[in-house]
Amino acid sequence: MSKPTALVAMSGGVDSSVAAATMRDAGYDVVGVTLKLWGGDQDSGCCSVSDVEDARRVAAQLDIPHYVFNYTAEFDRDVVDPFVEAYGAGRTPNPCVECNRHLKFGALFERADELGFEVVATGHHAQVVADGSRYRLMRGADAAKDQSYVLYMLGQRELARTRLPIGHMTKAEVRAAADRLGLRTATKAESMDVCFVKRGQRREFVTDRLGARPGKIVDVTGDELGEHDGVAMFTVGQRRGVGVAAGERRYVVDVDAATATVTLGRKSDLLRDEVRVHDWCWVDEVPSPDRVVWAQPRAHGETFAARVDGDRILALAPVARVAPGQVVAVYDGDELLGGAIAS
Repeated sequence: MSKPTALVAMSGGVDSSVAAATMRDAGYDVVGVTLKLWGGDQDSGCCSVSDVEDARRVAAQLDIPHYVFNYTAEFDRDVVDPFVEAYGAGRTPNPCVECNRHLKFGALFERADELGFEVVATGHHAQVVADGSRYRLMRGADAAKDQSYVLYMLGQRELARTRLPIGHMTKAEVRAAADRLGLRTATKAESMDVCFVKRGQRREFVTDRLGARPGKIVDVTGDELGEHDGVAMFTVGQRRGVGVAAGERRYVVDVDAATATVTLGRKSDLLRDEVRVHDWCWVDEVPSPDRVVWAQPRAHGETFAARVDGDRILALAPVARVAPGQVVAVYDGDELLGGAIAS
């Protein structure tokens, strides 16, 4: 009897390395693949040439085939361009979400279909749990590393063929497993920033493509407080780097990209009773309007109790305004129900 086949995304990090080893040891006929996504001058993070080489060497250690799929054009179109455009429009982008949506669970799934692979596995810290004929998407066992938030777009069709073999492990357990296997990535540092932008150079990356677009900084009353040299890098909720000396903390409460105007206010000026959203994606069923859920507006941020009513997430107590463009994921305990994008 032939083995089941698995295409494993190998980024060159320790998580995907152990994921590939786990799938191999579980009896799958494994092929490792690295997605070449970014080839610009700011080649860094999980898109670097060195990471491709690390993935290749780990595959050799595991005695599995390894290939590189070049998706640089798709990455530019579906991740980098929307990232820049979002900042230019006064929104806060989610490049990791869009990479998962379009590349890791979009283009890679299409390639898996073309090549006849039964399942696709990645090193994400999240868990797929079979529940009869349906599938549930759960948080990873390591709360500090949980990545379920960036997988909110996966539905039943994708989850049926998705394997997340390290989701039940803590990061320390992943590293220990890699060490036992003698993998070269066992102690490799993690990439913590946007993979296609050098650390600390996000503003330069965006303004090089959009221009600086200077404008005014105003108070919520309309009083002018000063000027800024570029609207693109202000985000709703931002406190540091607002460029205004004041006797009390000021926060960005609005960004008007059309006029390049940034509005500052106090923390209380950010409070809202609801979050308007669009483009819902549900893992399975849509929760009823009277069901209390927990909304999470940032990848590792706090949650707040809410109800879902169409294009509104109704907070049970006032919450800080969610930056337009941010994903708001919805949970029931550790189970991810779905998510949408803040308007």
